Amino acid sequence: MEDAEKNPDAGLSSAATRRRALMLGAVTASAIVSVRPALAQSAASVLNCEIRVPGPHGTGRNIDAYGKLVRRDTPGSFPANGQKFTGEQVKAALQGRSLPGTSYEQNQAYVNYIRRLQSGQSGFTCFASLQMAR
Repeated sequence: MEDAEKNPDAGLSSAATRRRALMLGAVTASAIVSVRPALAQSAASVLNCEIRVPGPHGTGRNIDAYGKLVRRDTPGSFPANGQKFTGEQVKAALQGRSLPGTSYEQNQAYVNYIRRLQSGQSGFTCFASLQMAR
């Protein structure tokens, strides 16, 4: 009786033990099969998310070369009309390509703005997801 208390499988036959192992294996396999499509779907949604430059908090402001929001009359700053870029476009820009419709300097300013996004700002979650997807 003591052996049964220490090892609950002690009274089971080898066939019952094998059945239990097979059932656990089947459960594990089905969990893996259901997680993979979810990961693929989340990776696709990351590339479809949008980042607005600037977000609503920067309406009526320009963006300087460092990615900071500045007054409209600031020399060397770029107008920010709230253009939306997809996660895929931003990911490509972070790897050295240009955001659509931007000059080299404007692209650099916009990418710097995106890199400076903080929690709570529009577009931050999309940007953070792009960072984790690397």
